[in-house]
Amino acid sequence: MICALLVFAIATYFIYGSFYTSFIQTLICLVIIQVGYFVGVLILVAKEKRQMRATLNFQKDVAPAPEKSVTETISVVAPHSPKLSDF
Repeated sequence: MICALLVFAIATYFIYGSFYTSFIQTLICLVIIQVGYFVGVLILVAKEKRQMRATLNFQKDVAPAPEKSVTETISVVAPHSPKLSDF
């Protein structure tokens, strides 16, 4: 940004031939660049905030799976008696 302002200041000095005019216009350019930068950052933050809200709302819409106890997850196995064919 400083390089751009230096180029702008030098160009306006050569165009108008006045240090005072060049200085005032460079200050105005500085303010315009800063305002543009600030607005750009605000837009990016707002966009990111919208994306985060959309992501969080998507996660809130999905109902959590009901928790099961250990005894519920163990399936009941019928008692096994050894057979002659098992040996």
